[in-house]
This record gives sequence, C-alpha cells and structure tokens, in this order.
Amino acid sequence: MTTDIKIKKLGIGCDHLGLDMKNAIRDHLTAQGVEVVDIGVNDADPVDYPDIGASLARRLADKEFERGILVCGTGAGMAIAANKVSGIRAVCVTDPYTAERAVASNDAQIITFGSRITGSSVALMLADIYLRNEFQGGGSAQKVDKLKALDD
Repeated sequence: MTTDIKIKKLGIGCDHLGLDMKNAIRDHLTAQGVEVVDIGVNDADPVDYPDIGASLARRLADKEFERGILVCGTGAGMAIAANKVSGIRAVCVTDPYTAERAVASNDAQIITFGSRITGSSVALMLADIYLRNEFQGGGSAQKVDKLKALDD
C-alpha cells in the first residue's frame, strides 16, 4: 500500500481507558506500513497514565522511534506526562487543524487523544493528518527554538 506518511517507526501507548482506541490506531497504521511499537497497555486493568506517557516520551527522546501517539480518557493527562520529559513536545489533538499544526508549526513529536472525547474513526483521521505532515520551519523555527531552550 502506498502512503504519504512521513515516518517509518512510531511508538504508541495508552492507559486502560484508551485501550480500544490505541489498538484501532495501531492496526490502522500497521496496515499502512508504519512500524508501530506498542508499549501497552494490553488489557483493561487500571494503570496510571503518567507511567505510560513518561515511558513513551523517554523512549522517543532516546530516538527509539520517530514520533508517538498516546491515548487516555481526555488526552490531557498523557500530554502533561509526556511534556515533563526534557526535549519532548506533546499536543492533545481533537481537530484536523491542530493535528496538522502540532507538527507543522510546533514540531510536536507526540500527539494525544482522549478516548472519552474523540471517536476512534476521527482519531484515525487525525493520526493520518499528523503523520502526513512535517515541521515546516520558517517563521515557526525561532519559536520552536525558544521552546527547546526552556528545557535547559
């Protein structure tokens, strides 16, 4: 299958509330030829979202994969957890424009979804938009450099 997804390898993770959506996104992207590293969870047993969010963000910071997707109930908790890792920019996405601009303007390496906010079919569309875009630099480069400086 030909695809215009810009990456080869992606990390994905969720808490127990995001399990079904995470699995749907994983399967969707795998079918498009993306290598997906699923860091869990893989059952409905309760788990604390900061554990998964920070784990994926650390692995991404270590360059194990190029980008990441995290899912919890609202997406907010996962974004907060991932953003605690130095060098990581995570954005909670609920609409097509934010999915595009998260990477095009903000060079976000991770997007997050809320399984109680966004339906799975919409999440698949938003993941595709995010993964089909790249950082555009230009006028945004100086702003992203300022974000990077906040990590120091």
